[in-house]
Amino acid sequence: MQTANVNRLTPYLFLAPAAAVLAIALLYPIGYMIYASFLDWNPSQRIGEAEFVGLRNYINLLGDESFRESFAVTLKFAAIVVSLEMFVGVGLALLLDRNIRGMSLLRTLFILPMMIAPIVVGLMWRYMYHPTVGIFNRTLKNLGLEPVPWLSDGDWAFASVIIADVWQWTPFIFILSLAALQSLPQSALEAARIDGATGWQQIWYIKLPLMMPVLIVTCLLRLIDAFKVLEVILVLTNGGPGLSTEILSLRISRTASEFRELGVAAAMSNYLLIMLLVLTLGMFLYNKVAETRALRLRAQAERSPTDRFPAEGAAS
Repeated sequence: MQTANVNRLTPYLFLAPAAAVLAIALLYPIGYMIYASFLDWNPSQRIGEAEFVGLRNYINLLGDESFRESFAVTLKFAAIVVSLEMFVGVGLALLLDRNIRGMSLLRTLFILPMMIAPIVVGLMWRYMYHPTVGIFNRTLKNLGLEPVPWLSDGDWAFASVIIADVWQWTPFIFILSLAALQSLPQSALEAARIDGATGWQQIWYIKLPLMMPVLIVTCLLRLIDAFKVLEVILVLTNGGPGLSTEILSLRISRTASEFRELGVAAAMSNYLLIMLLVLTLGMFLYNKVAETRALRLRAQAERSPTDRFPAEGAAS
């Protein structure tokens, strides 16, 4: 009995040091930030000297038009970039999931943007967006077209940062989607082909449903990163023109460094944290449903029923 208890506790003993480090490195900063959000604190004070103001920072932020606009820009930016990256990344993975000569080199080229530092990406795209010497406006001029105010117009600036983010992070979606595709059970795909499923039917009824748990986690990771984008937007537009590209992470940085309101910045960070927690919990719950559906679909595919796929041309 004693040996059984020791064996049961052994995994937890091995995990204890890592759990302690994680608690110190994660829970302490979060607790410190939560405490700071209830203070009227600026960099000239120690945190113990700051005045306790309760929920005033949170209440004032709800009435702050600039904060609400930055919050809306963040939601809009994250929704657009993640949707585009998922569509393009999954599409590329489906396209390149085959044995073609030189495919290994092509896959390597696709992931190069992800390896570049965000500051370098911002500088690179800033030069390309330059109104006179940038490659985009020079090309438009050579074609006899009017130059585009890439970074000086609010709508164009927002589109510009979206293009830069999609260019850099679509490879992340591509890599994980390709890995999910290559891990699919070949028996299910072979059964679908025997049943007469076309290529599109295999993608729609077999591949995408089976990939869904991986795609949900991938989408969640990109959403979290999209809410925290800072360097590329900072270099490209610094949140301008006006507040057209000022996402919440940039406003938090400016509130702490430029406006010297550390308590308000901490309250903003907590709003962002709450939003990400709600989003994460929602995605995980949906992922559980998707995993259950994928397991059921995999079992059905391996049984190879003859009437699982509609006739060619009738698939919706």
